[in-house]
Amino acid sequence: MVERIKVPSRRIRLKKINACGLTYFKNINIIVHMPQVKENKMGTMSVPLLIVNISLPMMISMMIQALYNIVDSALVGRINENALTALSLAFPLQNLMIAFGVGTAVGVNALLSTKLGQKKSEDVNKAAMNGLFLAFCNYIFFLLLSFFILRPYFVSSAKGVAQIVSYGEDYMHIVMKASFGLFGVVMLDRLLQATGRTFFTMISQISGALCNVVLDFCLIFGLGPFPKLGVAGAAIATVIGQCLSMVLSLVFNLAFNHDIQFKFRNFKPDFATIKQIYLVAIPTILFNGATSITTYLLQLILGIFSTTAIAVYGVYFKLNSFVFMPVFGLNSGLVPIIAYNYGACKKKRIFKSVHTGLLFALSIMGFGLLLFELIPGPLLRLFSATDEMLKIGIPAIRIIAPSFIGAAISITLSSVFQAFSSAVYSMIVAFMRQLVILLPVAYLLSLTGNIRNVWFSFLIAEVVSVTFSLFFYMRLRKNKIMPIQEV
Repeated sequence: MVERIKVPSRRIRLKKINACGLTYFKNINIIVHMPQVKENKMGTMSVPLLIVNISLPMMISMMIQALYNIVDSALVGRINENALTALSLAFPLQNLMIAFGVGTAVGVNALLSTKLGQKKSEDVNKAAMNGLFLAFCNYIFFLLLSFFILRPYFVSSAKGVAQIVSYGEDYMHIVMKASFGLFGVVMLDRLLQATGRTFFTMISQISGALCNVVLDFCLIFGLGPFPKLGVAGAAIATVIGQCLSMVLSLVFNLAFNHDIQFKFRNFKPDFATIKQIYLVAIPTILFNGATSITTYLLQLILGIFSTTAIAVYGVYFKLNSFVFMPVFGLNSGLVPIIAYNYGACKKKRIFKSVHTGLLFALSIMGFGLLLFELIPGPLLRLFSATDEMLKIGIPAIRIIAPSFIGAAISITLSSVFQAFSSAVYSMIVAFMRQLVILLPVAYLLSLTGNIRNVWFSFLIAEVVSVTFSLFFYMRLRKNKIMPIQEV
């Protein structure tokens, strides 16, 4: 029988021996109760309801973001196919910025949620403030990069088409130089997510996306008093929408995020905290950044066939975001839930979170699979697709779509890796899938001279991704989850 007593924490030396951060004596049956702290809902609410409660607002905001991306490209496609191709070529650079922003924010999210579960409020505040500092550093890096990289990048990608180069430079100069809104909102939204206040992230994301769509119509085509700016107008609309989201997210954090105390005055970077953040962030950045490298090199492979093939690939990414973005929203909700319950040593809730998350992700991806198989033509026509685009795009979409089921498993398990600060597993899976399998197989299949064969490389790569994800999950389960002792 365990005897429970209360003792003042200052009068006794305690030894931490629990991996979750709980403190207790090793060889005697006494549990020391520290002063009670109100339990966050991530440790008490029914797991399926909790996942819906935290993830649904993010899934909705992600779907709005996906719809914005579709509308953005559809409107640019009305200019001409070269404009659409330029946006497709811009995607790897935009994704690289997102990789740095989201990767850093995931590191902050995992650390903050774990410290929140351990009731270490001072460490929670350090994680948040250093996260905002790192978001600013990311902006400065890409601001400087924009002065040197853009023209060489688009010249190498556009197959000598001067109009594509011009469109691409016009778009990315604006997006990169004003990317403070992107990095700011990504970090601020993750702080809200880490403490379970995802409703506010939905509001900030939806507001920014709607603003973006309205300004797209006005600035691309010159409606009313607005000038007709074409592709540059799409870029201006993008950054204004991001800035609006950032401002709203900042207000929500300061007004409603009471788990974090924002102390801007006399702030100094804490390098021990930054190191902990980047233990998760660097693998996550590399994991997401691998997509940029893969997309760029795949565009070079597809460029062997035509610039239309590049446009099809870009359109496919816009369309699949409608399916993938909700799963990424689910993933964002799972990370703080799992990390919190790891910090609180609640093993059963961890397993329940993983299993429920997988079920939700497979359901979403299954719907996407049916959609892509049944109506690929109408989906492509949203982007003013030419006959040549339809000829290439319809079989491409139908061939790639079955890979969605494997992606559901890999994405969900990547959230588990991030929550346990084992994001290096996600990085290895991404490298294996994209750089070791997808690119070489796509190149070899391109040598057949039939572009349809290239799309099968996505299916082959997804099989490898799922295999490695399951292997690493079983390893993490054995070494980190099963040893947890619920107290």
